[in-house]
Amino acid sequence: MKYNTEKYHGVFVALNAIYDKDDNVNLSVIKELVKKYRDAGVNGIYACGSTGEGFLLSVDERKKIAEAVKEAAGDDMAVIVHIGSASTKEAIELARHSEEIGVDAISAVPSVYYRLPEESIALHWNTITEAVDLPFIIYNIPQLTGYDLTYSLFNRIIKNKKVIGIKNSSESVCQIERFATLGGKNFVVFNGSDEQFLAGRLMGAKAGIGGTYGCMPELFVHLDSLIERGDMENAQIWQHRINECIFDLLACPSLYGASKAVISRRYGVDAGKPRLPFLPLDKDDPRAVAITEKIERFIKMI
Repeated sequence: MKYNTEKYHGVFVALNAIYDKDDNVNLSVIKELVKKYRDAGVNGIYACGSTGEGFLLSVDERKKIAEAVKEAAGDDMAVIVHIGSASTKEAIELARHSEEIGVDAISAVPSVYYRLPEESIALHWNTITEAVDLPFIIYNIPQLTGYDLTYSLFNRIIKNKKVIGIKNSSESVCQIERFATLGGKNFVVFNGSDEQFLAGRLMGAKAGIGGTYGCMPELFVHLDSLIERGDMENAQIWQHRINECIFDLLACPSLYGASKAVISRRYGVDAGKPRLPFLPLDKDDPRAVAITEKIERFIKMI
């Protein structure tokens, strides 16, 4: 089985989960945001991952969000759905649903909470891939899962022909180089640390998936275009500007609350609050106002 991996190059927004005032998923705003990201030149959407509060959503909510994203994206953007779950059974249910609605690929972290041996992690991922014909993207985010993918397990997993890539969110760009080299020419490494989009691309990543992209997709699309043109001097300048915005977001009570406040201001939608226990930030908070103004000032400089 051979998959076309070129569709997974470029900028992928890790989509925020959006709720209404009653804490129900707000599908209309989710669809509106996907269309706005498409218009901004984003290549794809990564749904129900860490930024998408996947582990705070019910199975039914995750299915509804996947459906809304696919409907809004159509055939114009690649859609990757994170189906990672504590149990393999639940992950398979979500994987089969993703296949039914026609998404492009699925992705999963290792089974969480329990500290499992690598044999269990391999069994978890391989069993998911056996249930569907979709391409699979490993999600390595050790700062949240407590497990950092080893090269020995990576080499075992990529023998599975359905495994086409990895979203690597660890902070080691050396790790990106290793995964890219070991994976080979058609294997896709997604840079997952927004602060090092440039560094990740230089070390072999072909794309990026990030949670702050949703606040400022134009800046990441511009940075990606500079890298593609080989203009590394200006790419470094723009990564520095992006990082100013990222660290302002991180200085707020929660990244997700701050991101939704900025999204609300920038796009004229009600992005609401993150689900508890994440802390909210009001869209009229001076910090949200200042971050939005900085992002828009940088966009005018493109």
